Amino acid sequence: MHLLDDVALLFGRLFMAALFLPSGIQKATNLSGITGMLAGKDLPYPGTLALLAVIAEIAGPIALILGIASRLTAILLIGFVVVATLTAHAYWLMPDAAAQATQKIQFFKNLAIVGGLLCYFASGPGAISLERNSGARA
Repeated sequence: MHLLDDVALLFGRLFMAALFLPSGIQKATNLSGITGMLAGKDLPYPGTLALLAVIAEIAGPIALILGIASRLTAILLIGFVVVATLTAHAYWLMPDAAAQATQKIQFFKNLAIVGGLLCYFASGPGAISLERNSGARA
């Protein structure tokens, strides 16, 4: 890869981490509120799901920033985004047109995030990362 590609991958990782990390910290400081919200959606084991969301949204961005375990990180965050999207942004189930329009935007935004994570899965973290510097990924 060229230096410009590696710099682009670094900034892509940092920007993706900037999306997840503040949300994970906010969830960690309000775990009972997140648990209550998930319970209100009639999801099973809302406390466990809330804790898993916090772990994904804190561990995932840290791994992105450091550029380690790129494929595992991508899969973890894709799984989180897919579950969150289907539980929180199922716009087709909403009767209110205004809410449906807002959630439709959120749904497709999350689809784009999954697309970015798939690119990360395929490309790896680039040379400016701990993974590349450790020789963990060819």
